[in-house]
Amino acid sequence: MNNQIKNQSFDMAQDKMECCPKFDPAPWSGKIFEWDNKKFIKDKVFTLFYMPLNFGSVVKRMMAKIEKAGAKAQYWMGLSDHTSKWNMDLYVAVDKEIPGAENVTLSGKFLSKVYEGNFKDTGIWMKDFENYAKGEGISVKKTYMWYTTCPKCAKKYGKNYVVIIGQIN
Repeated sequence: MNNQIKNQSFDMAQDKMECCPKFDPAPWSGKIFEWDNKKFIKDKVFTLFYMPLNFGSVVKRMMAKIEKAGAKAQYWMGLSDHTSKWNMDLYVAVDKEIPGAENVTLSGKFLSKVYEGNFKDTGIWMKDFENYAKGEGISVKKTYMWYTTCPKCAKKYGKNYVVIIGQIN
């Protein structure tokens, strides 16, 4: 179960016909991988009882900074970290440092599992992920949610994939 996930990039110019690229769950389903100073930019999303209020505008702001820097968003990945009922930190994976953005890195081993369905099932998914990790003998220190497509593209593709990524060391 120690599979390495390759660094891939998504170039926004390569697929102008769609908002979000079609997500392939196979490389992320039940995998352990390692990041060594993986680059992200970080921004904040306001939430009301965990429901994002300005997610779209924050993503647009982040993508504009990435484009302006001539960079790429890797995997089209945005990791959400709900820090309270009122705030969510959003981390977008990038291929280089982005001027004018809060640049951060993540390092360590991570466990990922893919879920599909309505966002209302997030609590069920989190419990399943916790049980899955325990069943594998793994202790998860921190979890992130990766919403792989916007609601419009999820409807278009007929699938709403969400990846839970847990830091395990």
